[in-house]
Amino acid sequence: MAGSLVTVASPSVTLRRFSETEASDLHDFHQIVLGLDGSMVMAVNGVERQIDRRSAWLVPAGSRHDYAGIGENRQLVLDVPAASLAIPERLFDRARTVDIDAGLIRLVGQIAASTTGNGHTDDHAATLRRFNWSAAAQLCAALVQDAGRASAGIEDARAAAGLDFARIDHWLRAHLAEPLRIADLAAHCGFGLRRFHQLFIEAFGETPHRYLQRLRLDTSITLLADPRRSLTDVALDVGFGDQSAYTHAFTRRFGIAPGQWRTPRH
Repeated sequence: MAGSLVTVASPSVTLRRFSETEASDLHDFHQIVLGLDGSMVMAVNGVERQIDRRSAWLVPAGSRHDYAGIGENRQLVLDVPAASLAIPERLFDRARTVDIDAGLIRLVGQIAASTTGNGHTDDHAATLRRFNWSAAAQLCAALVQDAGRASAGIEDARAAAGLDFARIDHWLRAHLAEPLRIADLAAHCGFGLRRFHQLFIEAFGETPHRYLQRLRLDTSITLLADPRRSLTDVALDVGFGDQSAYTHAFTRRFGIAPGQWRTPRH
């Protein structure tokens, strides 16, 4: 439908079947359409491509897009408000399609199966919110790597002259439990400190410390799902000095303490 601008307040993951009748959408959040069963076709800003289970469409906020299903189809759709999850801003500097690898195909299937289980049938809003954030964080982490591989060596001169956002995102995730030494990261990428800081903001939309904080909290959501991990373990695993610092940062971002997130009230 091509009505007024659609808005969402937080990440949402849904299973959808697209009709063969062409429709249009426009919304103020980024959208990722991941193929699952069958296929569909989408056109954004004059670029049209069919996607299936081996591909995805990345649609930036504010981009009108036309789409239609092809026969029987199911797609996993991720709606991501800007600045909600840790995602490099450059990932959505233009509409694009991405070929996804076997690991992400499996993850899409697992999350799709969960949407038909207790994730989307439970009426409890807290349960649904936990599911959406956890699924979105996992999908985006995998998608950044696939999109980064797809961008390597292609025509985008700005990317070639700037930072490899997928490589940096991967490095940060691998070093979550360690203090961030920007000089080490800059050297790892082959830049001086001042130039690296400037390029990082251009690629990620925020400073290295702010992006890392978002990454740490995104990752902690997935860890909280494991009841064997204490809150202190989770805090230390994602790089907070203690449980108190983690609880403060988590509550400030999500409006609820991690202990309540893990065991919401009924």
